[in-house]
Parts: sequence; structure tokens; C-alpha cells
Amino acid sequence: LRGPKTQQCGATSWELSLQVDVHEGKMESMKFKMRVKGDLHIGGLMLKLVEKIKAPQDWSDHALWWEERKCWLLKTHWTLDKYGRCQPALHPAAQALLLLLPNMKTVRMTVSFSNVVFKAVTEICQILNIRRAEELSLLKPPEGKKRRKKTKTQPRKTYGTSICSAVGPEPQVKWLDSSRSLMEQDVFEDDKIYLRFKYNVFFDLNPKYDAVRITQLYEQARWSILLEEIDCTEEEMLMFASLQYHICKLTMTSEPQDYSDEPEIDEVEAALSNLEVTLEADITDIPELADTLRLFRPKRLSLRPYKEYWFVFKDTSISYFKNKESAQGEPIEQLHLRGCEVVPDVNVTDKKFGIKLLLPVADGMNEVYIRCDNETQYAKWKAACILASKGKTMAYSSYKSEVKNIQSFLQMKSLAPPPGQEAPDVESMDMNAECFVSPRYAKKHKAKQLTTRLLEAHQNIARLSLMDAKMRFIQAWQSLPEFGINYYIVKFKGCRKDEILGISYNRMIRIDMSTGLPVTTWRFANVKQWNVNWEIRQVTIEFDQNVTIAFCCVSCDCKVVHEFIGGYIFLSTRSKDQNETLDEELFHKLTGGQE
Repeated sequence: LRGPKTQQCGATSWELSLQVDVHEGKMESMKFKMRVKGDLHIGGLMLKLVEKIKAPQDWSDHALWWEERKCWLLKTHWTLDKYGRCQPALHPAAQALLLLLPNMKTVRMTVSFSNVVFKAVTEICQILNIRRAEELSLLKPPEGKKRRKKTKTQPRKTYGTSICSAVGPEPQVKWLDSSRSLMEQDVFEDDKIYLRFKYNVFFDLNPKYDAVRITQLYEQARWSILLEEIDCTEEEMLMFASLQYHICKLTMTSEPQDYSDEPEIDEVEAALSNLEVTLEADITDIPELADTLRLFRPKRLSLRPYKEYWFVFKDTSISYFKNKESAQGEPIEQLHLRGCEVVPDVNVTDKKFGIKLLLPVADGMNEVYIRCDNETQYAKWKAACILASKGKTMAYSSYKSEVKNIQSFLQMKSLAPPPGQEAPDVESMDMNAECFVSPRYAKKHKAKQLTTRLLEAHQNIARLSLMDAKMRFIQAWQSLPEFGINYYIVKFKGCRKDEILGISYNRMIRIDMSTGLPVTTWRFANVKQWNVNWEIRQVTIEFDQNVTIAFCCVSCDCKVVHEFIGGYIFLSTRSKDQNETLDEELFHKLTGGQE
């Protein structure tokens, strides 16, 4: 607090200079001087200031902003002595933002600049009718475009474009800190800010309540494919293109579907469904799978990458034997799938139906590849693996539907037209196929050839409704191996060279920068505790079985990584038993840190 101090009745007082920003159509500033004492609390200061201004307006949406320290003086019970020597301005908290939505449309919206970003996003999502606001956040756009320099390594072959972006000098959009306000992060009125889904755990997607959420999520997924923010095969690119084409056609030819009049789920039916799940533990005859499959372990030297074994899937484990006759004895190995990652390794055109299992061990995860002979076999075994990874057996009520979903997904990736349906007449079609694929893919094919392949793929999904098509697109996006992974350059404690840390919704991946290959994987489910040494900006994470890692961030502030870890752990606590109200205090406890 500036100005000459004087002694009045034994108490210290001084002259305080304050600025008042009035927002009536345009921003105007007025300056006042006021003699104050150190024991005056902020609420009292605001009251005295409003009385001095004598302006007939509502000041409830204003707060004191300290520009020098870039902070709001929101604790009205704190005294001036407690806040320190400040020279605040009475500033309007509610200001306009230009929000760029995932569908690339810009909306102007009034937002409270004094609320932390987490709360501001909640308010934005309420206005836009988007449920689960905790999955979204705000981004600053890149400050400028720089030409990407060529690097010696080619990590695209393994982990794609995202790693290239992490390694290269290309300017990156910057997630705003959820525990700080907009003005604290140099966001001002009429700035353009991106609203995006940040945490890739889309909880309880329901077309009846989430029409806007699903549409915006589809748009974010669509642009991530078109802009090559995530790698996919040509087969997958065609599948995404056919879904986009189908959605585009339905959007132009039909009215938006209204889900508000749909009947509620029958309570008795829901209760019976829950009972079926509850009784699973009491079922003594749990289904099993047994078949000849092929197995491959990348870290084991072998002249034959894949070798045939007799596999038996029981409960939540896979055992494999030399042959069927030896299945009564001890298995060569038993794979425990609880907590594992199940990654598709599929190419329908080449009749390749593989399942990649990442099995948790003390120091990370081990890779195992299993190859099936056909679509039916693949769907059954993959569905069983997915349930087992969650601690469920094939007696669980969703096993059959999971098998059907996998088969339907494979059908979408097939380029062959459904039985009894003729091939499309490309000559009579008027379409620009290049709009539905990434530029890199479009350059590989002539326009007519691309149109033919797109229309052939479209025949497999032509009967989907608009919302079903968007949901299928989102599900296919989620199934990509690189889905939802954010890459950062870090330096692990005790190591001299930089490495890449990939952060997904349920795990962290240590990646060799020179090869782009994963070295170690750690699951969030095994995290015991983590903290940040804010002086040296080092993140330390302790896992089960006495495994501890520590690293410093090179390509970003350690607060960014800290928030991703805490955010994903927070989202893992959600359940359908909860109401829509979130524990904001717990979120900030897990993500905020103590600087």
C-alpha cells in the first residue's frame, strides 16, 4: 500500500490509490485516493470505495484486481496487512470471451474472469448444455506459426504425429491452469480461446441427454483425424471417411432428432439388469474359451515371431499349453489380465486379427501379442480380454453385447459391400472425397479411386442413424492405439538424455526419443502418492511394490503433467451412483499442487 504513512490515534494509516474500471458499453477508468489502515478488510475497502464513487449501479459483479501480482483479492475477510502492499483496481469480473468450439464455430460468451478455470468451464458448459464439464478445459491458441525442422529420427512409424509435435519446435496450444483464473493467465476480454475435451474419459455418453456433447466430441475427433493429430491406417482412415460422409448426408437431409420425448428406462427392467450383474459372483458355471491361437513376445528372440499354442481362457486369466492334449497338465504360462491394457492389432483387408495385451508387472508392463484366425474368434477373445481387464468374467451380462460391438466395428472397416448389395455407381456421384480424409492420405490416391473406396466402405454403415453414426465414430476414435495420449519431453532422475513421457487416461508411458518405442508403462491404478518439488520443478511418483520414479519437464511446466495425472485419477472416482454434482475441492486437491 503506497503513500506516506501517518500516526493517527496510535494506528498506522496511509493514502491508498485505487483505480475503478466501469463497464457500461465500454471500459472507463476512474482513480480515487483513500486513507486506510492496515486492519481494514477487503470487504470493508470495497464498501468504502463504492460509497466514494456514488455511482447508481450494481457493483456485485466487480472485484479487486492487483495487476502487479496478477491476482484477485477475493478473500474479503482478509485485511490489507495480510494481503501486503497492494495497489488494486476495482474491476468487472464478468467479461466477454470469444470461444472457438470443437466444431470450429466461434461464440461470444460472458464468463467470470475471477473464477478459476475449472469453475468457468462449468459455467460455459451449463450455458451450452454440455454435461460432464470436468472432461473439458480451455486452451490458448499458438502464438505464431514456425516452420517445422526435419529431425533425424522418424517416430511417426511407432507413435505417430503427436510425438513429432512433442519433439519438434512447432508451437503448441497451451492448456490453461484449472486452478487459476483467466486474468491470472493473461486472458483478457474478447480474447479467442479454445474449448476442448481435455481428459479422454467420456463418462456415461447418453444420446438422450448428451446431443450437444456427442456432436462436439464427434467434431473434435473428426478434426484430430483430418489434421493427423493421431495416426491411423488407410483402412481406418476410410472407415472414418465413410462415417463422416454418412453424417454429412444425414445432417443435410434430415431434421435433428429430439430425444426429450423418449420414454425413461423401465425401472423394473433396470433393476433386473442390475440384479443380473450382482448375481454374477454366484454363477458357478462361468463360460470358458479354448482354441488354437498364436502368440508372440517382442522381447524374446525367436526365428518364428508367432507360434501356435492351445489357449484356455478361464475366469480372468489366459493359460496356454504346447497342444490340446497337454491341457490337463501345467501350462507353459498363465497370463493374469486384471488391470491389463487391451489394444487391437487388426487389418480386416489383410485378414489380420491380433490382440495386443499390456500386462502389469512391478516395473511397468509386459507386451504379449495374440493372433486369431478369423473375425468370430477375434471378437470372442477380445471381448473376454476387455472384461477380464476390468476384473469381470464372461458370465458378466455385457459379454454378448461386447462381442456384437466388436463384430460390428470390424464390419465397418470392411471394404466389401454387404451380401446382396451391388457396388456403387461412382460415375453418377457428385462428391468431393478429399474433404473426408487427411491431406496426406488424399495425395496417395486419385479422386475417382478415393471416391470408389469411400463409397464401398459407406455401404457397411449406410443404415446408421445420425446419432449412432457419431457414436460409432467416437468409439472408433477411442479404439486407436494412440488415442488420448499427450506427449511431453522430460528428463528422468539419474538420466542424462531427454526422453518422452506419454500420458493417457489410465497410464504413463516412457518412450525412447531416438526410436519412438515404449520402454516402460505405469498405470495410474497403481499410484500410491505423488508430489512436486516446486523449487527444482521435479515430479515424483510412488507406485505399488516399491517402484518410484522422478522427472523434470523440459517441454512444459511440471504443473501441466501434475494436473493431467491428478485429473485422470479424479475422473476414475466417478460412478453412476453419483449425481451430477462434482467434488470440486477434491479435484483441486489432486490437480492444484502447492507452489
